[in-house]
Amino acid sequence: MPFFLLETNVNNAANYLPILIQVFFAIGLVSLMIWGSDKLGPKRKTSDKLQNFESGIEVKGNARQPMAIKYFLVAILFVLFDVEVIFFYPYAVNFRALGWDGFIAVVLFVTSFLAGFIYIFKKGAMKWEE
Repeated sequence: MPFFLLETNVNNAANYLPILIQVFFAIGLVSLMIWGSDKLGPKRKTSDKLQNFESGIEVKGNARQPMAIKYFLVAILFVLFDVEVIFFYPYAVNFRALGWDGFIAVVLFVTSFLAGFIYIFKKGAMKWEE
């Protein structure tokens, strides 16, 4: 019988055994390292070690002071537009294979991207004075 007529069951449980072994090995290694560092590591509890660490800066005042929302808004907008720019990478890699359909899709994406940016700009999200 020719080899191409033989039924091959590619999706069986035996094919997942190496992945399962690797997962158990990783969990076991991490557990062993955490347990070992707890049992073998030094246990000196001094008053200096039990204090909160604030990046080496002495704690001054209350951390719950009100902060301007503009900082958070700029951070969120940066993340939003940064993630949108990431979507240009697949087009840049495959622009010849995508052809005109891909070009039209990217033009529509850029148009919606710019419409959102113009909307944010007109709403005054980038104005710092107030």
